[in-house]
Amino acid sequence: MTPSPELVLQDVVAGWGDTTVLEQVSFTLRRGQRLGVIGRNGAGKTTTLATAMGLTRLRGGRVLLGGDDVSRLPTPERARRGLGYVPQTRDIFATLSVEDNLRCGLQGAGAARLEEAYALFPRLCERRRNFGHQLSGGEQQMLSIARALMAAPQLLLMDEPLEGLSPLVAHEVMAAIRRLVDDRGLGCVLVEQQVQLVLDFADTVLVMERGRPMFLGTPAELARRPEVLEQCIGLRKAA
Repeated sequence: MTPSPELVLQDVVAGWGDTTVLEQVSFTLRRGQRLGVIGRNGAGKTTTLATAMGLTRLRGGRVLLGGDDVSRLPTPERARRGLGYVPQTRDIFATLSVEDNLRCGLQGAGAARLEEAYALFPRLCERRRNFGHQLSGGEQQMLSIARALMAAPQLLLMDEPLEGLSPLVAHEVMAAIRRLVDDRGLGCVLVEQQVQLVLDFADTVLVMERGRPMFLGTPAELARRPEVLEQCIGLRKAA
């Protein structure tokens, strides 16, 4: 694993099958950095994260991790190099217990990481013998995040981790995300529909529209460009 990885997408063109979704997408994610990605449904946010993980068809550009070109490397190898992924679909094993789900992500590492996950999400500790299908939506999301942490990633890609959660549970999950990013110094890409939450979390924001990057900068810089949010998100600045 690279000691201090840096994820770079350079002029990426990618999609699914014969369909191109992304056009000339570029950004850099370093350890300790918080990158928020916002845009309307279908803007290419999920495809961007999937491309970083090697799950899409790359048609142009490069994906670099720790300075190495990983554009042709499979997803497991990218994970071994320090890239973690929490998909929108959660993808937990419904017929395995919470603890067995977590052990699937250990990749031979010590079981001490289980206790770290339980410390981050005490509710999972209480449910450690429950099967995945017995968990609530919020608990399943906690499990998905915790499982991604089992491989001790240094960069974490999170695709709408609060989708479908009640406000109370969403607040709990978001608080845990902030803790793990701060405490471990992780680099984190957060894709989320709640724009203000992303702006409060991120130090850099990528705004996408129809598969293209329309803005990349700080939340403060974006605040001075209300036309970008109106065009790409449909938000109007209050009078």
